[in-house]
Amino acid sequence: MIPLDNLLAFLVTSVVIIVIPGPSVLFVIGRSIALGRRAGVLSVIGNALGTVPAVLAVAFGVGAIVASSVVAFTAIKIVGALYLVWLGVQAIRKRHDHRADALGVRPASALTLITQGFIVGVTNPKTIAFFVAVLPQFVVPAAGPAWMQLLLLGLTFQLLALLCDSIWALAAGTARTWFARSPRRISALSGTGGVMMIGLGGTLALTGAKN
Repeated sequence: MIPLDNLLAFLVTSVVIIVIPGPSVLFVIGRSIALGRRAGVLSVIGNALGTVPAVLAVAFGVGAIVASSVVAFTAIKIVGALYLVWLGVQAIRKRHDHRADALGVRPASALTLITQGFIVGVTNPKTIAFFVAVLPQFVVPAAGPAWMQLLLLGLTFQLLALLCDSIWALAAGTARTWFARSPRRISALSGTGGVMMIGLGGTLALTGAKN
């Protein structure tokens, strides 16, 4: 069992890291602005599910290998960045479709939105690098199997991220609802969300920003 002091220190560190807007937060905000609160929250869920493999990989020792492989790290980063750009382009192309949504046209399915969020999460190699660098700092060898402590810390971080990112999604989606009173404004806002995702994809591809 992880000592209480270590666990509390980890919780404080995690909250500080999570509340500072990074790629995950910007992705969620962009989706909420472009598609609304429902899409934003479902994207949060998908993104969180997409990072679970990273937690498992780090807990069982695979993460360190991937993080140390320049080729694997770069390949995954580029794939994820291109997918973000593609989502952004789609949001811009379909920015006028949200007018039809207001008239009752069926929006994207929950499975589609969660899957898209999952792909973004699973193709973010910085997640593995982050877990490899941070989680071991809070492991106490005498407190039990290291893999079990890493798994617990990783899943705890994910739960905190799920909660905080959902708040971002709801806040951005609420702002979008206000803008929706004007078809022109909602189209512009949806396009802005798409531009944010394209910019995020380009930034990740070039610099590999933090999770």
